[in-house]
Order: sequence, then C-alpha cells, then structure tokens
Amino acid sequence: MKRPGVLLFVAAPVVALVVLLAVNPRDAESSTETGKRTSVSQESRKDSKARAEQSQEEAEDEDVIADAPPGLADPAKKELAQRLVASAVHSTLDWRGTYGAIEDFDDGQGYTAGIIGFCTGTEDLRTLVERYTKGHPDNGLAPYLPALREVDGTDSHEGLDPGFTAAWKTESQLPAFRKAQERERDRIYFDPAVRLAKLDGLGTLGQFIYYDAMVFHGPGTDPDSFYGLRERALKQAGTPAMGDSEKAYLDIFLNVHRKAMKDRRPDISTDRIDAAQRQFLDDGNMDLRTPLVWTMYGKTYRVE
Repeated sequence: MKRPGVLLFVAAPVVALVVLLAVNPRDAESSTETGKRTSVSQESRKDSKARAEQSQEEAEDEDVIADAPPGLADPAKKELAQRLVASAVHSTLDWRGTYGAIEDFDDGQGYTAGIIGFCTGTEDLRTLVERYTKGHPDNGLAPYLPALREVDGTDSHEGLDPGFTAAWKTESQLPAFRKAQERERDRIYFDPAVRLAKLDGLGTLGQFIYYDAMVFHGPGTDPDSFYGLRERALKQAGTPAMGDSEKAYLDIFLNVHRKAMKDRRPDISTDRIDAAQRQFLDDGNMDLRTPLVWTMYGKTYRVE
C-alpha cells in the first residue's frame, strides 16, 4: 500500500507543497513528538534487549550512558540493590549469605538458587553452570549439566535429585563459584537493566525498578518477560528521555509489573512492589536515599 502513495506524491508535487505549507508549525512539532513516542514504543523487544546488553553499538547511546550519573551502579547503591532483592528472594538483607541457598518454591521454575535466584527451569542456572565449567571443568556441578539441559523450561527435578542440591551448596563455598554467580548476575540482569534505564532517562529508583522486574520476569523478549512488560508500559506513558514525567512512567511500569505477577500466580505476594518500590515512588525518593525502610512478607527492613 505504501508504493502507490509514493507515486501519487511524485505525480502531484505542487499540491503536496501547498499542503505542507498550510501545516501549522506547532502541529508539525506535535506530530514529530507523537512520532517519536510511537517509534520508541514500537521498537522491537529484541532491539531494546540488544541496546541494553551493548550488543548494538550506537554512539548516541554511549554518550547518554557516559553523561549519566552513576545511579544504581554506584557501589553503595549497588549494594543497596542487592539487599533489596535479597529481601524479596530470600527474606534477608545478607545477600552474601545466599550463594549456597537452593530450594524449590513450587512456583513452576524448579530449583531457585544462589544470590539472585537462578532457576533450573529458566535457563539462567544452566547458563551459569555452563560458563563456570568452561574455566573449572572438574567442578562438582558439571556432572549435572545434561540433566540441567533436559529440565530447562520445566519444573522437573529429573536427573538432579538427590545429589544436585548438596553439590550446589558445596560448590558455593568456593570463591571461584561465588565470583561466577556475581558475574552472571551482573551480565544477565544488573548491567542491562541499569543501562537501559539510563537510556530511558530514569534515575536510581527507576534503575532499581527495572532491575527487580528483570530479575523476577526474566530478560526475555516474550510478552511476559521484562522487555515485553516495558513495551506495554511504553504504550501507556512516555519515558523521561521522551520528555515525559519520570514518576508517571514508573507508576505505569509498576502497574504492568504487578499485573504480570498476578497473572502468573494469583496468590503471589506483591510486597516487592506494594510495600517497597511503590512506597519509595510515592515518597518521591527517586535517588533511593537512605535511611530506607520497607516491608517484605510481614517483616520490616531498614538500611541506614
């Protein structure tokens, strides 16, 4: 349908010129802004993921990142972020005490383990063990790789029980495996979330909201993963990078995040949003200033 339109324009240049001259400059400017929002909101999820993971190099993106304040990447704020996530995943602030944690929460994702909740059913745990095994081929988890590949995408323990949980706890005592967990956390979740949030013009709180959503929903491009949720939010509100309100956009994003949680499991607690992130947003604490107080599953946490 586009080709005939182009031919018609070529055949009638005078008419087109008159029409263009008759357009109110303010209307044209408004149209440009609308087009910009449409373009960003319709950016493919795969393109968004590529930008977040720096696999699509653009000089403009690099300039934005370079000019942005450290935000959540500041060491103190990054530490705070890990404590916030640990309170939601492991009900503790001591995230360094969770390297060896492993449990099946009966949530359809198999075993949840380690500092960020790597799951046997969601690819990230398998990827962690595969990458770790390249440098440490004789590690205690390597024998379970065939089973991890088989159960990926399911909640099955087939081939993992009864020894996998013990092997995970034992391996997690080693500094090399602890470092491997931290590297995968940053590579898969933290770094892409913070980078994309900065490109969207979000401050420290917004960067954490992206990070937490990516941890919970996964960094995939399907409709119910992080990039799909961001796409939904962008259809309802613009980001600060588009000239719109940061608080309004984050309010919409949290609504989308919360609904997706409930759609997955109607009985799930949404304290990580309702009693933490939403509270910070309502308080206007866009920089995640401390002292910070929040509630998770009936327990109150405080970070000075």
